[in-house]
Amino acid sequence: MRGAQGEFTGDVVRGTQANGPLRWPVVAVAFVAVSAALSTVLALTNIHRSESPGVPFLQGPGWLDGWFQGDASWYWSIAATGYSYVPGSQSSIAFFPVYPLGVRGLGGLLDDFQLAGSLLGVLAGLAAVLLFAWWVWQRLPRRSAIMAIAVLLVYPYSFFLYGAMYADSLFLLCAISAFVLLERRWYLAAGLVGALATAGRPVGIAVAAGLVVRTLEMLAESRRASTPSAIGTDDAAEPVAAVGWRDLVSAVRDVRLRHLGVLAAVLGIVAWCVYLALTFGHPLAWIEVESAPGWNQGVGPRTWFKIGYAGALIKGPYDVAAILTLQALACLCAVLLLRRVWRLFGWGYLAFTVVVLVIPLIGTKDFMGTGRYVLVAFPVIAAAGDFLAGVRHRWVRIAVLGVCAALLFFLTYLFGRSVPVS
Repeated sequence: MRGAQGEFTGDVVRGTQANGPLRWPVVAVAFVAVSAALSTVLALTNIHRSESPGVPFLQGPGWLDGWFQGDASWYWSIAATGYSYVPGSQSSIAFFPVYPLGVRGLGGLLDDFQLAGSLLGVLAGLAAVLLFAWWVWQRLPRRSAIMAIAVLLVYPYSFFLYGAMYADSLFLLCAISAFVLLERRWYLAAGLVGALATAGRPVGIAVAAGLVVRTLEMLAESRRASTPSAIGTDDAAEPVAAVGWRDLVSAVRDVRLRHLGVLAAVLGIVAWCVYLALTFGHPLAWIEVESAPGWNQGVGPRTWFKIGYAGALIKGPYDVAAILTLQALACLCAVLLLRRVWRLFGWGYLAFTVVVLVIPLIGTKDFMGTGRYVLVAFPVIAAAGDFLAGVRHRWVRIAVLGVCAALLFFLTYLFGRSVPVS
């Protein structure tokens, strides 16, 4: 499969062997440095924080309170008291269980759910960044891989990886891990980790879709490699041609029992729905509560056509409109990079990315939260790094990363002031 700056053979770009070993400590130190800087920003702005009714129960150190914002109170309550459901009202069952149950387990050891939430978030963020770095290092030329890692570290909404009590970092780790396991042909392991993703966030269904399509793609690639024209050729010199969608359909006949292990990915969301049915009598209650007053994310034309966003642009408040527009621009950039995702990484990663983006584009009334969705669409982040690496002028790359870093710190500051930013 041909990439922007190289050619694929199987799942590795030709020429990436020259990248040399990945410097894990450098990536880890960069992550820790950014996390420390953002935590400092939050600690300094904490005195300006708008207190919410639930904050007085926090037991952790005061400097950590800045990471406890927005949905963190829902995760705290789930970890502390379990799930609840009131039909027609905002309820905790809107939040999938993997992350809050992890907080409950770690919080039981630390005797502090707030500390557990931030610690789990930052450790999962570090692991996700390191795994992403390894993933791009295997697939992109050196400069592209470095730029991709840099983009992930300073993407304006990456502050959710650095200590926020949110599920995004753990979800990203599960998503990348599932695909890494699949590339090693560990189908059942990939499906089981994918189940953690589908039980971690509603968008986890994108992981299941991507795993299935990538499995078919790998089977199609194997068939291409075994054809008479491909036998006896040197893979280092003759890349396997990219498969077409017809090849994906034809690959269904090559599916064997071991390949079906990836279908285990759907067990996460199935188990969640079974729990809701047995406990509250409503297997899809998590969808219903999205339209509750205050969230107002119901299904229909008003949501699909972003009437709420249009109203903010026309009537204000214009600071809210600016925050929403920034997330809309992040979505637009991600959509424009979809073709590059396909050229670089193939159909499976494209399927994953498309589903990740389609869910918020259809399901949110005003783009709020979509910045976090783009964050977990890791093939888009990698494609953005590859695009920047191909820019002729170095100052453009520096400028783009500088603007992203500035926005990252500014949005973190707003986050610490309890401003809804994503």
